[in-house]
Amino acid sequence: MIIGIAKEIKNNEYRVACTPNGVKEFIKRGHTVLVEKDAGLGSGFSDKDYIGQGAKIVATTEELYEKSELIYKVKEILPEEYKYLREGLIVFTYIHSNAHRDQTDILLEKNVISIAYEDVNDKDGEFPLLKPMSEIAGKGGFIAALNFCQSIHGGKGLLLARVHGVRTPEVTIIGAGNAGLGAAELASSFGNKVTILDIDTNKLEYAKNILPSNVELLYSDEQNLIDCLKRTDVLINCILWPKWRTDHLVSRQMLKIMKPKSLIVDVSCDDNGAIETSRSTSHDNPIYVEEGITHYVVDNIPAAFPQTSTYSLCNATLPFALQIADKGVEKALVENKYLRRGLTTWNGKLTLEETGKKQNRPYTTPEKVLGI
Repeated sequence: MIIGIAKEIKNNEYRVACTPNGVKEFIKRGHTVLVEKDAGLGSGFSDKDYIGQGAKIVATTEELYEKSELIYKVKEILPEEYKYLREGLIVFTYIHSNAHRDQTDILLEKNVISIAYEDVNDKDGEFPLLKPMSEIAGKGGFIAALNFCQSIHGGKGLLLARVHGVRTPEVTIIGAGNAGLGAAELASSFGNKVTILDIDTNKLEYAKNILPSNVELLYSDEQNLIDCLKRTDVLINCILWPKWRTDHLVSRQMLKIMKPKSLIVDVSCDDNGAIETSRSTSHDNPIYVEEGITHYVVDNIPAAFPQTSTYSLCNATLPFALQIADKGVEKALVENKYLRRGLTTWNGKLTLEETGKKQNRPYTTPEKVLGI
């Protein structure tokens, strides 16, 4: 198979889907790898690094898409890239189709086979291609909080650390998953009073075993959440909100009980999701204020740490990309039910239930389109 590794064009996106070592794995199996010129520079990989592992460099995005059978990316397909899509092309990346209706339209119109990292799951119901980025996003979210609590960045001038003779800041984290634990690890190590809220008592028990004693673990009910909102300096949201839900965990009205100029860091970045007032922002323009509360809702936090993120992401996605290349996409999807969970579009049909519900459009199951 001919695999094309694209240069990302999303605002401040410096990651690349595949490392030079990953390229070597494709080459060993007899595949051809095309890398768009300078695709890896943001992550510290030169074209020479890729050539050294057997890749070929192509000069333009158009050439990459034209010659490739599988496009291996990091972020969703952006409007500038729509013209390169064609029938039968396989796209393997973070797609977030429910949030990008125009992208879903074009994937269906062009009969593209698209598989979303974020929907591939495993035998435990976890999402292994989200996990590595979730940890980095959670940690990066706390680092963002450190910055945007500073007065020079519009914050109230609070140092998120324990300082003798001064009140210890409070950080509330919603969700004890990978992102939440990542945020809690850093927040607690700085000496803050940290509270994690979750409805999964098993996750809370696990958090208790790995985090220090300055982390309080609470069952996430409305009263506990309200109590935390009243006293917290930073709220970090790390739960994925079902896309078809129209209610919210933290409503606009609830922001009014928070301390003025408190900070919300929405790692999950679900627009109008768990946090009603959330809307995605970029690294260029990362914050805005609603109801006197500063919001940081950057939807690609890991892009600020591209070398770490690229290695981690490639480690997670490469085994699945190799299956697609080695077996062909149809056989790989038929034989791997976890990969099949990520199938988003197949020859003009939407195969992701979540997107169908969110966008109120017809969808079918992957099993039906694959005839299994």
